[in-house]
Amino acid sequence: MLFLTVAVVSAALILGAAWGLWGKLPKGLEGFMVAMAGGALMVSVTIELIQPALQQTSLIELSVAVAAGALVFTGLDWFIEKQTEGSEGAGLLLAITLDGIPENLALGVALIGAGVPEVAALAGSILLSNLPEAAGGAKEMREGEMGRARIMWLWTGTALILAAAAIIGNLALAGVDDEVLALIRGFAAGAVTASLATEVFPQAFREERYGTGVAVTLGLLIAFALSTLSGG
Repeated sequence: MLFLTVAVVSAALILGAAWGLWGKLPKGLEGFMVAMAGGALMVSVTIELIQPALQQTSLIELSVAVAAGALVFTGLDWFIEKQTEGSEGAGLLLAITLDGIPENLALGVALIGAGVPEVAALAGSILLSNLPEAAGGAKEMREGEMGRARIMWLWTGTALILAAAAIIGNLALAGVDDEVLALIRGFAAGAVTASLATEVFPQAFREERYGTGVAVTLGLLIAFALSTLSGG
């Protein structure tokens, strides 16, 4: 089940890139989907990461871990933006990889001791996020005169890296003490939450404007429904 779930989530990057290169991608639709994915991730971070972690550690320790995740993501995101300024293709790819690693690590951790239905909300929201992000990134790379074949290879490589992060998160951390695992969940939750504020919602609002609010709410409801159905 682990490998099937990871394959489905990571394949969204490849399908999204193909969509951006050969399909029609209205900016409004892209922004709506990104916002919907952000709303879903808000619920998933709370239900699948923070709440389970709070059962294994104190509120103070968990808060420190969440804050650390947010600070590390923000710092790395800022550094990458400065280093890749003027190189849109590389910057987009690095930003999405940086965003995806904690998401997929969190997915792998959430799968420890759980069946796929129990993490349906998290996996589904990551999939929804990967698809439009890859589509938009591939489209902008193509507009920057990069060849389609090279773009597809880059996104395929990114998908493999993120798949490896999820598998490592699941297999390498399976025997870790519950309290340590809770802190790792908290760190991942902070990183994903920071990515929503700095990458996901600003992009969605630029492209969809006021429909963003509706899309975020829809994503939140979808993720909550998935979590309820899975017993979360």
